[in-house]
Amino acid sequence: MVRQPGINLLIANEYGWIPIHEAAYYGQPECLKALLGAQPGVVNKRTKKDQTALLLAVSRDHPRCVECLLEHGADPDIPDKDKETPLFNACEKGSPEMVAILLNNGASVNKLCLHGWTALHEAMVQNNVEIAEMLVKAKAKINIADNFGLSPLFVAAQCGNVNASRFLVKNGADINSQAKDGATALYEACKNGHEEIVEFLLSQNADANKPGKSGLLPIHIAAQRGYDRIIQMLIPATSRARVRRCGISPLHLAAERNRDEVLEELIEAGFDVNAMLSEDRSRLYEDRRSTTLYFAVINNNIEATTMLLRAGADPNLDVFSPLLVAIRLGAIQLVTLLVEHGANVNIYIPTLPTTFPVTVMFAMKYLPLLKYLMDNGCNAMSCFYCSYGSGIHPPIKASLRNTNELRTREVESDTNTCVEFCEMISAPSICRWAGPIIDVVLDYVGNVKLCARLIEHLDSYDDWENIKEKSEPPRALMQLCRLRVRELIGKRLHRIGKLPIPPRLIKFLQYKTSDDLEATSGQTDW
Repeated sequence: MVRQPGINLLIANEYGWIPIHEAAYYGQPECLKALLGAQPGVVNKRTKKDQTALLLAVSRDHPRCVECLLEHGADPDIPDKDKETPLFNACEKGSPEMVAILLNNGASVNKLCLHGWTALHEAMVQNNVEIAEMLVKAKAKINIADNFGLSPLFVAAQCGNVNASRFLVKNGADINSQAKDGATALYEACKNGHEEIVEFLLSQNADANKPGKSGLLPIHIAAQRGYDRIIQMLIPATSRARVRRCGISPLHLAAERNRDEVLEELIEAGFDVNAMLSEDRSRLYEDRRSTTLYFAVINNNIEATTMLLRAGADPNLDVFSPLLVAIRLGAIQLVTLLVEHGANVNIYIPTLPTTFPVTVMFAMKYLPLLKYLMDNGCNAMSCFYCSYGSGIHPPIKASLRNTNELRTREVESDTNTCVEFCEMISAPSICRWAGPIIDVVLDYVGNVKLCARLIEHLDSYDDWENIKEKSEPPRALMQLCRLRVRELIGKRLHRIGKLPIPPRLIKFLQYKTSDDLEATSGQTDW
């Protein structure tokens, strides 16, 4: 190429490119020689993105252009606007030939890009051991960390690159170095489900008990992500005492994300099914949940709930009982599981003071659930306590904060006493079911006297007249006998079916006989 008079080789286009950039980008070494022969001073000229002709030639994988530029004095360490050098780009492209050319021409191997990465970091992303070997021979720092504290080994583990990880460990990489958030290479491999990396790191004695900034161990993050194979590898390497100090069990995280297979692995390995969240972690949840069982129940996860209960989970440890959660969900199967495993059907909550069990309040909209609770020993008699009796009741102040969930107090009386059954049943969201609710509860009490407000409800519909009559004393002797027997059985009511007594008597005690049985009080042929 012969330079013609009047042609300015330094005139740039809108991107700041001059002819030397075009020639390098399109792989024209002969043009480069001619241009540099005419204007040798432009060899390191930059575009508006701070790209040199050398960097463009590397990025397009033109080795002959790269050699030409270096022969004419191109600086191999001039970075672009992201502080990425030609050597960094050669590693990004995975070109051993280009890396060798640059290193042989004095390229600095430990230059940092804008984010603190070196060429070795980039080689690890590409899982290119050949390039990594060249960089290490050129004195690349094995344990150099980027702006976030990530070492090349961390990057290799994060990407699941086994060969690169093996190479680094063989060459002295710190296997337990931690990023600024506390994560290790093992933690990151667990987080991303890289089983082969986890297996390799553990074989090299990687510490499975180093927590991240969040306080979680590798086993926690693997449980959360549902990697049961990784969980199997981590169990023998994880300290149970260290797990306890974290304030959260991997069981909690597995249950929260419905990772049933992981949950099963952890239970079989002997993790404590009654482990409680620490106070700090419990406060992160509005309902102040504490147990793994609570997570399973609130997710309506029958399988997980069953596994936990069979393994000995206590259903009565949380401030807000899992049984209340199940009732609120209308989940009869969950309710049955919990009650059969000892859940307290007579729960009272300090933040929601009532004169009757809160389970009754939550079950008012689910009559089959209400009946089931009564069948299993819920205190029906407390529903008929009323401080006003036959007298005039104060007006009800409705406070419908949430008509779908009875989490908050729906009625407020003029007194500062506990909420009574007649008040709660008068809430606008409940009162249309007042008759059937009273009807169910009456089956589980002897002689009672309805207060003025309950009578008012029963008088509001003609169809409820028979319920009012049902409440009038005296109750049938057989009803009173049934109540007395059930009282003696106590907390074992859910096991009535296993008692060594005639089947018809069992049905009678379980309220499974015909409606007219009570009237045939003289019949005794059990």
